[in-house]
Amino acid sequence: MTENKRNSQEETEVDLSRFEAAILDMDGVVTSSRQAHAAAWKRMFDEYLRKRARQQGGEFKPFDDGVDYNRYVDGKPRYDGAKSFLESRGIALPYGSPDDPPGKETVCGLGNLKNQYFQEYLEKNGMEPFHTTVDFVHKMQDRKLSVAVISSSRNAKKVLEAAGVLDLFQTVVDGKYMAERKLEGKPKPDIFLEAAKNLKVSPDRAMVIEDAISGVQAGKAGGFGLVIGIDRSRNNPELKDHGADIVVSDLSELKVKEK
Repeated sequence: MTENKRNSQEETEVDLSRFEAAILDMDGVVTSSRQAHAAAWKRMFDEYLRKRARQQGGEFKPFDDGVDYNRYVDGKPRYDGAKSFLESRGIALPYGSPDDPPGKETVCGLGNLKNQYFQEYLEKNGMEPFHTTVDFVHKMQDRKLSVAVISSSRNAKKVLEAAGVLDLFQTVVDGKYMAERKLEGKPKPDIFLEAAKNLKVSPDRAMVIEDAISGVQAGKAGGFGLVIGIDRSRNNPELKDHGADIVVSDLSELKVKEK
């Protein structure tokens, strides 16, 4: 591999001539929505866990919006994330239906309540892109690379529009798209492979840029030419362990090799 660590700031050189496309995750890579999702998950789970502990006489152990979010929720479709975390606490709920009202004691009901809290956050606070990511996308486009964005969120296009970056991408594969085509969620590689197909490139000629453990696992499973992990908090060492070829805290640390 031609990517090499360079200096004390861990700048990494990327040779774009090896690739025809890049596929970026949305939350935490393109937009700052990761924080909003983590806050919505924590609000919902803490309310439910506190109520459950009170009813059953157990100890209330809050949702950790760092460790629990990274390990069980981040990058997964909404209901998969809810089910995964609940199972980690030994809680088995009926799956329910996507039509369940927010807060109903089913996997879908809790997932829908999380979505309600996320929508409230978005309406109140809006959304910002990571400008270093926008700059990196422009560099790739200057070199004629195709660029896609993926997200397990059904709100992806709304978030991208709020951040003013929807037009940057040639294709968007999101949670609604996944549901319509019955694609499996991360860590399965379906969402990335679908984006590559839409861009008409083979996976080995495309790079994946992800901030979720499940995302780098999916990129590696899909046989992509390079999997870049983004660890903005510098406290997610599992990215490297689960499939990232290189890990940086921001795309500004990537130096594009000159032609």
